[in-house]
Amino acid sequence: MSTLLTAAAPTAWTALQVMQDAPVIPVIVLNDVAHAVPLARALVAGGVRMLEVTLRTPQALACIEAIARALPEAVVGAGTVRCKADAQAAAEAGARFAVSPGYTSAVGQACRDAGLALLPGVATGSEIMMAQEDGFTELKFFPAMQAGGPAMLKAWSGPFFDVRFCPTGGVSLQNAADLLALPNVVCVGGSWLVPADAMAQGDWSRITQLAADTQALRVR
Repeated sequence: MSTLLTAAAPTAWTALQVMQDAPVIPVIVLNDVAHAVPLARALVAGGVRMLEVTLRTPQALACIEAIARALPEAVVGAGTVRCKADAQAAAEAGARFAVSPGYTSAVGQACRDAGLALLPGVATGSEIMMAQEDGFTELKFFPAMQAGGPAMLKAWSGPFFDVRFCPTGGVSLQNAADLLALPNVVCVGGSWLVPADAMAQGDWSRITQLAADTQALRVR
């Protein structure tokens, strides 16, 4: 059984505040530190300031640090946080929130100790219950479309009426509105805001437009 986590110092942002800031949290994979700040500027210019930089590349932490130093108006977070070391390194680099692909009490406690608001990843009812036992009620549903999509979220709305979700995984501009129309969905996570070809070409205006287009998703 999961043990209730001990409280730590409050963070500047709660998980709910991170989720409520914009309809979409971009899921960012960066292979070049030189792209980090221009990309972040482009997203912020389009109205998206919660930036999830995934820890999937050797350059990720340096990218988080570069954004945190150069753009105080952005709120940079670390994605793919899987262990205590990830949480500590992300916080040291300047991350202000964390997103995990799954959930363990160790990851939850590590993020609290590091002062990071956490969106824990869940895909089953049991995982939701484990996260709730540790005090987490704002969760990432991942991989959302592969694990049941809107139908699963509707089914969860009964037994988990007090949980709010950020579906991520297989989410696109084409299906985001359907997800956001659900009462237990606050925002979605998506990689379509940061196309690899646009980053490679330095087409920052395209990324700004993609971010701006998501603002229409606020209207349900």
